[in-house]
Amino acid sequence: MTKNLFHLLKIARVLTRHGLDEFVSALHLFRPYAVLFKLIPVRRQHELPRGERLRMALEELGPVFVKFGQVLSTRPDLLPADIAQSLVKLQDQVPPFPGDEAVKIIEAAYGDKLENHFTTFEKESTASASVAQVHYAQLHDGSDVVVKVLRPDVESIIEKDLELLYVLADLADRYWSQGKRLKPREIVSDYDKTIHDELDMMREAASASQLKANFENSDLIYIPQVYWQHTNRNVLVMERIHGIPIRDVARLKAAGIDMKKLAHAGVEIFFTQAFRDGFFHADMHPGNIFVSEDGQYRAVDFGIMGTLSTADKRYLAENLLAFFNRDYHRVADAHIRAGWVPPGTNTEDFEGAIRTVCEPIFSRPISEISFGVFLVDLFRVARRFNMPVQPQLVLLQKTLLNIEGLGRQLYPQLDLWETAKPFLEKWTNEQIGPRAAIRTIKRELPNLFTLAPELPGLAHQLMHRLKNDEMIIRTQDREVEKLKNQIAYQHNKTIKTVFGVGLLIAAFIALPDPQRLSSMPLIGWLAFAGGMLMLLLANMSKLDRRNN
Repeated sequence: MTKNLFHLLKIARVLTRHGLDEFVSALHLFRPYAVLFKLIPVRRQHELPRGERLRMALEELGPVFVKFGQVLSTRPDLLPADIAQSLVKLQDQVPPFPGDEAVKIIEAAYGDKLENHFTTFEKESTASASVAQVHYAQLHDGSDVVVKVLRPDVESIIEKDLELLYVLADLADRYWSQGKRLKPREIVSDYDKTIHDELDMMREAASASQLKANFENSDLIYIPQVYWQHTNRNVLVMERIHGIPIRDVARLKAAGIDMKKLAHAGVEIFFTQAFRDGFFHADMHPGNIFVSEDGQYRAVDFGIMGTLSTADKRYLAENLLAFFNRDYHRVADAHIRAGWVPPGTNTEDFEGAIRTVCEPIFSRPISEISFGVFLVDLFRVARRFNMPVQPQLVLLQKTLLNIEGLGRQLYPQLDLWETAKPFLEKWTNEQIGPRAAIRTIKRELPNLFTLAPELPGLAHQLMHRLKNDEMIIRTQDREVEKLKNQIAYQHNKTIKTVFGVGLLIAAFIALPDPQRLSSMPLIGWLAFAGGMLMLLLANMSKLDRRNN
């Protein structure tokens, strides 16, 4: 605490100067000093909203705090609305470090002279942020590239500031009345992971490469190529992207680009990334997107990526479809089945809380309904029912808010549902039903064949143990005897079930065209009938057991 005292005093002074006394006095360590700072004649900007004052204070405290504020802006489920909206405006722009310094860092990373990799290298930075800055260059084969270089000593600076943030989080958790609800240490921990991910250029390069593979030959979006032979942990070299910045609406219109089509394409790109691939660009603000002359999106900066599991995708799709069908029971049920809220949650109470949030939304035209705001409100309600933090969903809601804002900036009449609903309905139909079952069986078939030879051995081990324990079981009470019978019954049922499933798999393999059941040959129908019979016998034995 002693070595951080000077920095804590600096933070207290900056916050107080911006009229943020409520934050200073909330932490007991700062309270004595807050009175002293008030006596110092400084110009305080009390006329501005508190969110704006907090944004300005973070910008004054430096780039690491700016980055932390940006992460906080992605948590509107935890922050008051006015603060979250103001923190979105934080710009991660800091003065560039000298080009000669960048050259030294690159040559140290390569262990080689700069000219052995680039024919030209522009020492003047084209963009500079808290973690890295970007330079234009050209490779020996004539390729135009951008070179992203980590800032000098950035890791030690970040570690020092992270230590301070953890101290502040502990103080807030201990003394601030809102600390237990807002979980400050958890927020700092999320930031810790995010910023360390951004410090590894290889990680960003791998994310860009994966995204490019997912959209290979796509007309919707182009992802720049990574030059792996020139990329390492401290330096990232990628293809230079040319295009119109997407925030420059006037140039886009002058180029004759269809703004409605462009807005809907952005929505389609997002839902394709999230639901088809489960891997999405989670930093799609206007500064990271360009548009080609023919209207194709071109993305840059892949430091923050989001992932969704199959279960996450399924339940998100269910939630969104149920929301627009105003089926709030299904929304509540999807949350419980996904494990997002505890299994003992009262469904009726949860459904009522969701209805209270959602019904006012439908009082507006559908073109004005925000998916992002809906998710924010939904997760805020779910947290009242002890929903734990879901980092992947936080990134998703942040990205969706960005996409919506961007889309309506391009085309104010954008009806997000017009694009999203057909996509979600098609995706849901593909994930549930006979076609999905066939695909799953075919995908898991090699694993089943690998496991099959082990089943007889496992069954023999089970029976051997039962036989050897026979004398012991006879000396136990009736409950233990009942347990033995139950094990034997489960073994018998398992064999029938495995055999039945095997026959069904064989039937599906024999099906030439999964879209036409009529194409199945006789041997396939026999296997199908045998499989169903074995499954029926397994279930009949269960029924007989209940009757007995």
